[in-house]
Amino acid sequence: MITLTENAAKHVQSYIAKRGKGVGLRVGVRTSGCSGMAYKLEFADALNPGDLEFESRGVKLIVDPKSLPYLQGTELDYSREGLNEGFKFRNPNVKDECGCGESFNV
Repeated sequence: MITLTENAAKHVQSYIAKRGKGVGLRVGVRTSGCSGMAYKLEFADALNPGDLEFESRGVKLIVDPKSLPYLQGTELDYSREGLNEGFKFRNPNVKDECGCGESFNV
């Protein structure tokens, strides 16, 4: 299961409302970066065959089956720190991250 903090849920709901369409947030991983894997996020307008769905704080989270083992138990937060803002992944499966924080391995 993947969960959202209250701040992350509010951000996603607000963004989907501004877009005027969307069924939820698609969360996944891809092979990339110096540590091997990187997160990918996008707002989903439809479900793909085989997609897994979770709901957290009223937001639908959509995950492809190949990404789920890497994301199981992850909490997604959204924060603003000075001029920087964005999603932060709290993933209990991560063993190591690269120095820039863009990729990880399990």
